[in-house]
Amino acid sequence: MTSTLQFANLPSKYRELPQSKIVILPIPYSKITEESDHAPQAILDASTSLFLYDHETDSEVYLQGICTMPPLQCPDSPTEMVTAVQQQSVLHFRNDKTVVGLSGSSMVSLGLVQGALDKYRNLSVLHLGAHANLMPSDTPELTPVNIMTEVNKICPSVQIGIRGLERVERTQTHPDRVVFSRDLFRHGINAANDALDILSDRVYLSINLNILDPSSMPSVAKPEPGGIDWYMLTRLIGQVALEKKIVGLDIVGLLPRRGNTAPDYLAAKLVYRVLSMIFSR
Repeated sequence: MTSTLQFANLPSKYRELPQSKIVILPIPYSKITEESDHAPQAILDASTSLFLYDHETDSEVYLQGICTMPPLQCPDSPTEMVTAVQQQSVLHFRNDKTVVGLSGSSMVSLGLVQGALDKYRNLSVLHLGAHANLMPSDTPELTPVNIMTEVNKICPSVQIGIRGLERVERTQTHPDRVVFSRDLFRHGINAANDALDILSDRVYLSINLNILDPSSMPSVAKPEPGGIDWYMLTRLIGQVALEKKIVGLDIVGLLPRRGNTAPDYLAAKLVYRVLSMIFSR
């Protein structure tokens, strides 16, 4: 497949930054695993096969304009990378763009949340993922396992789909702000209602693809069993998009596998479906 630098096959007039309401930020970062460096490109490549009409929302969100920025040149240092992401994203948030970060690394979420907070002070974060990432920050170095600890220092969050965490993380979880995957299986989407009600009117959405069951999303670093499916995921996001204003989002965690591009396409379609739900609310 020939690599593309744009999200989806859009007519050129819907890809220009000044007219676009949506900005895609590819953020290749390979501090943890080399494969994660290729995640943004894999999603962009897969997006060329998308249908531009979304039948679930009866909309064509590309008409809002979707501009794909050049891949961000990330420093090796996690802290410097987060700063670079913040500096890039804040420019677009200030211009009232809906910012979409694409990366293999969950650490980019912190920089994107920082960028959104510059524009939206009354902000909360909805984190959808398998792992709590609430390990204590004993050192200045950022890692994937403490990234939500750092997010919570600057912005309240709700976490849904959790099914893998250390004992010390359990003590850091607030029962009203964490919904475990098993509860979604037992009680359906209603298990998340109280937690979603806690979110402020403006929400930043962070989606780690490991929230999905490995049967539909095997291309992640730790494919935890017991994940939710596509329809549960999109119902959760759809409910938030209906009741709140999602100002930005990231889709992270993809580790592209040679010979299996289905997960790449799922990630691309998730980007488009979430945007369709945001703009058809």
